Amino acid sequence: MTGSFGAGPLPESADVVVIGGGVVGCAIARQLSRFELSVVLIESAPDVATGTSKANSGILHAGFDAEPGTWKARLNVRGAQLYAELAEGLGIPRKATGSLVVARDAVQMETVADLRHRGIDNGVPGLEIWNRDQVVAHEPNISPDVAGALWAPTGAIVCPFLATVGFAENAVRNGARIVTECAVIGFEVADRQIVAVRTTRGRVAARFVVNAAGLHSADVARLAGDDSFTIRPRRGEYILFDRSVGQLVNTVLFPTPDKLSKGILVSPTVHGNVFIGPDAVDIDDPEDRETTAGGLAGIIAGARRIVPALPLGTAITEFAGLRAAAGKDFVIGPSPAARGLVHAAGIQSPGLTSAPAIGEAIVEMLQDVGLRLRPKASFVPVNRQKPRFHDLDRQVQARLIAGDRLYGRVICRCETITEAEIVAAIQSPCGARTVDGVKRRVRAGAGRCQGGFCGPRVTAILARELGIPVTAVRKDSANSWLFLSRADLEAGEGVHA
Repeated sequence: MTGSFGAGPLPESADVVVIGGGVVGCAIARQLSRFELSVVLIESAPDVATGTSKANSGILHAGFDAEPGTWKARLNVRGAQLYAELAEGLGIPRKATGSLVVARDAVQMETVADLRHRGIDNGVPGLEIWNRDQVVAHEPNISPDVAGALWAPTGAIVCPFLATVGFAENAVRNGARIVTECAVIGFEVADRQIVAVRTTRGRVAARFVVNAAGLHSADVARLAGDDSFTIRPRRGEYILFDRSVGQLVNTVLFPTPDKLSKGILVSPTVHGNVFIGPDAVDIDDPEDRETTAGGLAGIIAGARRIVPALPLGTAITEFAGLRAAAGKDFVIGPSPAARGLVHAAGIQSPGLTSAPAIGEAIVEMLQDVGLRLRPKASFVPVNRQKPRFHDLDRQVQARLIAGDRLYGRVICRCETITEAEIVAAIQSPCGARTVDGVKRRVRAGAGRCQGGFCGPRVTAILARELGIPVTAVRKDSANSWLFLSRADLEAGEGVHA
C-alpha cells in the first residue's frame, strides 16, 4: 500500500493527522505507518524539510548535555541508537565521527567532568576525559591552548535533509499521505474532543492530531484553545566551507557550553564539507533567517578559539536557521485543552537526534489516549536505495551509464551530480518539486558555485519531469518563482520599482 506526496486534495477523514513536515513530523508519520492506520501529514510549504530541519548542524548528539530525567535526556540517547539502526536502510547518510567538548583551562575541565557524570546518568556509553596530548593527536589543527576534552564516541553526523526525506519517503511507501501547500486554519472541537482539522485545502475529519508544527506549534495549539506554551524563535548563523578543506577537523568540536547554547562549534559534514556556528539570538519574527555582519563575525571569532587557522577564503555560503525554543525541555504530551491533540513542540537541540525516539513516544501517547494500534504485516522498513554517482568507483559508474545514459550527463559539476540522480529525486515517492528540493535530496547546487551553473538545467529538468512550464518552477517557497513569461514581463508582473 503506497501513500501519496504533493499539493493534492485532502482525504475526507484520517485516523491521525500530523501537522508539520520537519524531521519530527516525518519521523512521527513514519512510526504511525507501521500500524493499520490512515495517516495524513499536513505541511504548509511545497516540500518537507523547509523550516528548522533545513538549516541546522546535522549533529547526532551523544546525550551528555541534557538534564537527567528530561525528555531531552531520554529521547536523545534513544534517538542516537535508532539512527544507528535505521539510517542505512532509509538512505540517510550518517558518519560515526564521535565528538569532543574542548576545554581551555582548569575551570572548563571541571565543567567537562560534570558533563561526563551527567552523560553517565543519561546512559551515554564510552565517555572519556582526554588530556591535551590525546586531543591534539586526534585533531592536529586544534588550538594549542586546549587543556583537554570530553570524548563521546557515540556522537555522529547526519544529513538533516535526507533524514527528513528518508522518514517521509518511508511513511509514504507504507501508506501515509503527505499533503503540501496546506496550512491549518482551525479545528473542530465537540465536547473538548478534536473531531476535524480545517485547512486551506479543506476539512479532514480526525479524532487524533499531532502538533509538530515547529516554530508555529504554539499558534496551532491556540487554534484549539490551548495556550499552555509559547515558542520563541532562536536564530543561529552558520558558515559553510568547500570540500577542499574537508580534512580540517576529524570530529565534531564543541566548546565548553554555556547556559544559552552549546556554543560555536566546528564540524565536518557527511558530504565532506566543514562548517562553523551557530550563535544563538532570540528574535520575534519566526521567518527572520537573515545573516548579519555582527553574527558572522561572532561565529568566526568563536570558531577560531577552537581551530585558529580557519580557511575563510574557502567559505562558499552563509545561512541562518531558527530553533523553536519553548523553555528548558521539549513540549511533549497531550493538550490540556483538547482531547485527541498531542504536542511534539519546542523541539530545539537535540531535536534532530531525538526525532525517531519522539516518534516512538508520540505513538505510545496516542495509544494511551485511545488510538487503537494493530501492527501492519505489510510494513516495509527500508527505502529503495539510490546510487550516489560521485561516491562510486569508475567501474560501477561505467555500468550505471551503460544501463541509463542519463548517468553520463553531469548536471552539477561541483558535486558530480548526474541527470539520472535528479530524475530519481523528482520521481521518488517523496519527490522534489522545487530547485532547492532537488538540492536537498542530491546536492545539485550545493557545491562551490552554489547553483550558478547547474541551476537553469535543474529548472529545465523539473519542468520536463513534472510536466509544467519553466515559469511554474519555484526555488523553494510557495511564491519563489524563478522565471517570468514574456507576457508577464510585458504586463509588469513581479516587476517592482
